[in-house]
Amino acid sequence: MRLAIMQPYFLPYIGYFQLIDSVDLFVVYDDVNYIKKGWINRNNIQVGHKSHLFSLPLQSVSQNKYINETQLDTNPIWKSNLLKTIQQSYRKAPFFDTVFPLLESIVGYEEQNLARYCAHSLQEISNYLQLETRFVTSSEIEKDHSVKGQDKILEICKKLHATDYINAIGGMALYDRSAFSDAGIALHFLKTNPITYRQFKDEFIPWLSIIDVMMFNDIAQTNALLQQRELI
Repeated sequence: MRLAIMQPYFLPYIGYFQLIDSVDLFVVYDDVNYIKKGWINRNNIQVGHKSHLFSLPLQSVSQNKYINETQLDTNPIWKSNLLKTIQQSYRKAPFFDTVFPLLESIVGYEEQNLARYCAHSLQEISNYLQLETRFVTSSEIEKDHSVKGQDKILEICKKLHATDYINAIGGMALYDRSAFSDAGIALHFLKTNPITYRQFKDEFIPWLSIIDVMMFNDIAQTNALLQQRELI
């Protein structure tokens, strides 16, 4: 069984969904510390044909808390403001009428817990793209909480009977192939190949949220872009 483990991000870039698509089971890694200025609660979209960073507002942010112990701001105004920004930015995109109702459902989801809110967005986008990957949450898996880093990843892999573990290429320095091999698990890293598609203007803006990809590509086209990857 091919397995990936990743912190829950909100509407992340296409490489995250390539990782989801490359495995049989995707573990939403919610019982690890929240990282400030990371990509858990923020991403980039187009605004005025430029990259624009949006963020989900949080309560009592602390890197000493797990992601699943972190809560969203209770004032719902940020949801309507985010949807308004998306609507104004993408209303002329070719697949706006199809994608925007999905985003309204995702952004409007009634959940204060950051981990569950982000995990819901990942599953909803995966369903929309007709991906067959199954999801599980790491906090639901019985394990030794005293282990950290690679050892914790290996324990989860063993608990779930993984034969292959696939990680984003940015984690190459974090993992030792021999440690995985000794456990009978093949370690791979996913590399996203160059991706372009027609946006509003000729100059392509890369590394935006999956929102941008779906606004300019139908399901079949988006799935073709998901295949622009390789394992190393």
